[in-house]
Amino acid sequence: MEYIYSALLLNSAGKEIKEETVKKVLESAGITPDEAKLKALVASLDGVDIKEAISKSASIAAVSAPSAPGAEKEAKKEEEEEEVSTEEAAAGLGALFG
Repeated sequence: MEYIYSALLLNSAGKEIKEETVKKVLESAGITPDEAKLKALVASLDGVDIKEAISKSASIAAVSAPSAPGAEKEAKKEEEEEEVSTEEAAAGLGALFG
C-alpha cells in the first residue's frame, strides 16, 4: 500500500510518477523500496489519469451507497446512464494495486 500512497502523494503534488520519485518518497518515510515493485507500479500507472480514476470510483461508490427511500429511483437512473460498468472501473483501479 505504501507504493500506492506514494504515487497518490506525488500525483496530488503535481509531480511526475517515476521510479526515482516514488523511491525518494518511500525512503523519506523510512521504507526500503523494492525495485521490482517500483517498476511494476510505474508501469501499471503509465497512461493512467489518477484523478479521473478516483472520480469514477467515487461516483460508483456514491451510486452503490445506501440512500434515502425516494432517491433509489434516481440512483438506478444514474446507474443506467453510467457508460463504464462497475467491473470495468474496478479492473482499471486494479491496475493501481498491481
